[in-house]
Amino acid sequence: MNRTFASGNERDVTTPALTPEHMAESLRALVLRDDYPCLGARSVFTRRSAHIEMVDELADPDSTQLYEALASYARTTGLEADDDTFVSFVAVFRGPVVSSEAEFEALLWRQLSLLHDLDQGESQEWDTSVSADPSNPHFAFSLAGVAFFVIGMHPQASRIARRTPWPVLVFNLHRQFEALRASGRYERMRDTIRRRDVRLQGYVNPMVADHGSISEARQYSGRAVPDGWQPPVDLTTSDDPPPGNEAA
Repeated sequence: MNRTFASGNERDVTTPALTPEHMAESLRALVLRDDYPCLGARSVFTRRSAHIEMVDELADPDSTQLYEALASYARTTGLEADDDTFVSFVAVFRGPVVSSEAEFEALLWRQLSLLHDLDQGESQEWDTSVSADPSNPHFAFSLAGVAFFVIGMHPQASRIARRTPWPVLVFNLHRQFEALRASGRYERMRDTIRRRDVRLQGYVNPMVADHGSISEARQYSGRAVPDGWQPPVDLTTSDDPPPGNEAA
């Protein structure tokens, strides 16, 4: 049965048949709308350089399938991708039905914690270019030694650009943002995306911030979180380096 998710007075998002092909095309159609603000995402789907992994349940205790797929991506695409070509790993979950932003936020961090536990089981170290402490301004999620910026999307998202028919986690390579900075293109692209997002939403996303100014963990779920917010999980271990020593 198809389900329609209300999205305020902007638009409705209708769930197509739950097949990998329909899910992928639905996401592609969403991102390639003329008013979609994120230029990086548009480039990924225009070039068809998104790796889409279909997963049954977000935050399922048995996350082996997702871990193995993302670890393989990190070891291949994550280390070999051309810095001038945007790529993304997109995990699309068939469930559960998300009832609120707070519920999705809890599920997102539970999923990242499960992936981190599996990573530790494989004796993988955190990417040394970023911090493992979610309260550190240089934090980024790491798996198989590769840093990612994570974007959560779901039907109940308050930001229109993050509203999808199913729970979605997008893992973007952190080094792609660093390559943009090194080339001098980051600020121009960032400012264009923010202007487009304001045109779509009507106001600036209160969570956006540049890496290194405040922890990017605040941006992962898409929910507007208060000052002093901390993620509901601890990704650090006794073997992690002291916070702040990972990136200058």
